Amino acid sequence: MKSPTYFRIRAVAATAVFVLSLATATAATTNVIFSFEEDEGEYADTDLETDSAGNIYGTTVLGGDFGGGTVFRLSPTPDGWVHTVLYSFTGGADGGEPYKGVTLDREGNLYGTAVTGGSGSCEGGCGVAYKLTNSGGTWTQTVIHAFTGGDDGSGPGARLTVDRSGNVYGMAPTGGAYGLGTIYKIHQVQGGAWTLKVIHAFTGGADGATGSAGRMILRNGHLYGAATTGGTYGSGVVFELTPRGVGEWDFRTIYSFRGQPDGSFPYGALLFDASGNIYGTTYYGGANGIGAVYKLSRRPVGEWNENVLYSFQGGTDGNSPISNLVFDGVGNLYGTTSEGGLGSGTIFELSPVGGGQWTETVVHLFQGPPDGAFAYNGMVVDRVGNFYGATVHGGDNDDGSIYKFTP
Repeated sequence: MKSPTYFRIRAVAATAVFVLSLATATAATTNVIFSFEEDEGEYADTDLETDSAGNIYGTTVLGGDFGGGTVFRLSPTPDGWVHTVLYSFTGGADGGEPYKGVTLDREGNLYGTAVTGGSGSCEGGCGVAYKLTNSGGTWTQTVIHAFTGGDDGSGPGARLTVDRSGNVYGMAPTGGAYGLGTIYKIHQVQGGAWTLKVIHAFTGGADGATGSAGRMILRNGHLYGAATTGGTYGSGVVFELTPRGVGEWDFRTIYSFRGQPDGSFPYGALLFDASGNIYGTTYYGGANGIGAVYKLSRRPVGEWNENVLYSFQGGTDGNSPISNLVFDGVGNLYGTTSEGGLGSGTIFELSPVGGGQWTETVVHLFQGPPDGAFAYNGMVVDRVGNFYGATVHGGDNDDGSIYKFTP
């Protein structure tokens, strides 16, 4: 089955011209370390999070005890990986259909969102933001905000960002003052209650519309993220939020995608390098209209400079990336495509070759069961350099998988 998020992606059209060479696949290895079954969760449309002990955390949109999705942990042992369901959603007041994973805070608690359930006037509920508190190995779920579908937004499917003070930031793709989504902050007040403040409501103009599902990046006190549509050219934007005064933020569009031959529809999270450049993917656009990888570089004034590093060609290199990117230790970029390759998506590598040019190499072609299939998310790198990712289908039961990738 295809998720509601997938249908939203396919409903947006765009085009895109910049082709680099496609290299042959290298001797990288990709192994499925866990295959989901319905009672353990299914449809793992999730970014992954790792902790210092090597545990992996994520969510499944469906399955679990009540069919409303799960939060899970995979723990490494000498005999393999042990899967534990930390929470099963009922689809009621606690939420349902949790997309895009969870975020760890400094105390080891988890934060995430669910696009349905909760309360409000939306069919099936307007979704929730939640916290899972770990007390001696027992996890307790608390709804920290139930969206109403009004000015606060609805259907929150983006992964959350947590700052050092425990404040939580996220995006909702719909609702808000203009019906086109919101950026919000949730913080805890005296007495333990949580309160939400909208720090930007998308208008659909130069600021964009429909915040992406990628987690916003908090860097030097500023928030950076993407909106999948809108902007000056209607192809989405990358933005910066700067704190101003108590509780107020200034919103600035730092790049407006132009469509073909530029990128279009930025869906995944952003990646910064050590010099402050931003990297990401777009679902549409590029030379062939089926996706691109881009780099943004800061200018003293005005919008940032943008270069398309690679345009997908629609063959074995894959197409339609909705993932974030990650670096390895020597500066190569890795990401995934949601489609193409053998039909179930790919893992790709981009290597700098000088002069601002990059070469793409396909390092894994997903094949479907028992291999993974349809990587709607990128990968995470743990403390010792291992790469992990999730697929919404594939695995032994075609209910989704978690894989380990070794370059």
